[in-house]
Amino acid sequence: MKKHFALLGEHLGHSFSPQIHHAFGEYEYKLVECGKTQLSSLLHDPYYDGFNITIPYKKDVVPFMDELSSSARDTGSVNTVVRLPDGRLFGDNTDVYGFTSQLLRSKVEVKGRKALVLGSGGAGASARHALETLGANVVTISRNGENNYTNLDRHFDASVIVNTTPVGMYPNNGVSPISLSGFEQLEFVFDLIYNPAHTSLLLEASKRGIPCANGLYMLVRQAAEGSRIFTGTAIDDSTVSRVYRRLAMDSLNIVLIGMPGSGKTTLGEKLSEKLCRNFVDSDREIELKYHLTPAQIIASKGEDYFRHLELEMLKGHGKRTGSVISTGGGCVEMPEAYSYLKQNGLIIWLKRELSELSVDDRPISRKIGIDELYRRRCDKYARFADAEVQIKPCIENTLLDSVKAIEKYEETL
Repeated sequence: MKKHFALLGEHLGHSFSPQIHHAFGEYEYKLVECGKTQLSSLLHDPYYDGFNITIPYKKDVVPFMDELSSSARDTGSVNTVVRLPDGRLFGDNTDVYGFTSQLLRSKVEVKGRKALVLGSGGAGASARHALETLGANVVTISRNGENNYTNLDRHFDASVIVNTTPVGMYPNNGVSPISLSGFEQLEFVFDLIYNPAHTSLLLEASKRGIPCANGLYMLVRQAAEGSRIFTGTAIDDSTVSRVYRRLAMDSLNIVLIGMPGSGKTTLGEKLSEKLCRNFVDSDREIELKYHLTPAQIIASKGEDYFRHLELEMLKGHGKRTGSVISTGGGCVEMPEAYSYLKQNGLIIWLKRELSELSVDDRPISRKIGIDELYRRRCDKYARFADAEVQIKPCIENTLLDSVKAIEKYEETL
């Protein structure tokens, strides 16, 4: 008989849990958004054989449990519930297992080091328990506790920071719980958010050269342990790695940057068809919205005005997941565009011989000249790019090279 499970939470539009669990087993797995007052009736609904619990109910469900695992008791937090044969509810905490697995995968040494955990909720309790078990000196930063966001300077000697709050999570991208300025001894930054893939906190860490990771691997690992509890069947490491990498890549946008006329639209359309992804062309989107081509906007209102429109367009596109996005050639002129595109993006620089670039309907290329425009922008393209692909005479060969670049990037995850 097919079993039925669900994820309970307040807002679940960002969740990847159904994709993960569908890869792990043949059971039904649904998303159920609910209010706090609905928890009891849902937990005791005999239709369901078990649940995962997410923000903000990991502590709220504890009183409804008839039995708790040791990790659930130690943290006071439950994220996995299974209905026992006699109807009683058993609560477990697989977040501790998932976060410990993330620490080990990242090869972060925490024993004897100070670790800051941002947030005092259920996820924070799990991260704190895992860190303490591994010998870290853990300080919890909360809004109203003794250690809070107004006195972070007390802890500038921290080696590890873990964000367990929802600050910066989709759809509220672009904000960060803290600034990393002043933390001169940081060795690693974790953000348990996985949508966007690169939060503002992680982007700042990367800019400062600090190793960092999001919460996707933890999510997949804790889901694998949850699936074992649900079904009694363990998920092997190779399956976990395969599901993680596939999910990580499927959720990323493939972002194409490069000189005007380098072939971003043509290749983007081919890539979207090859990879079965939605295609977005930022210049076309601007034309559709404002009923003017980029060239017409630049001619009538100037380049600065066009860049403002383009930046707003990229801000929205960057929140997408799983698309192919073709950008305008000058998007790299705006430093803010990097965070919009990188937050969910693998950025590929398409390089074409300058002699092959046309200036038709491209007022900036015509005014400045191709050689000079490239000189001004080449370093900016390089700073944005995760990979480079050389345009070849045959589009199919370029397509093949692009797919190889994407696959090579996937191997690094």
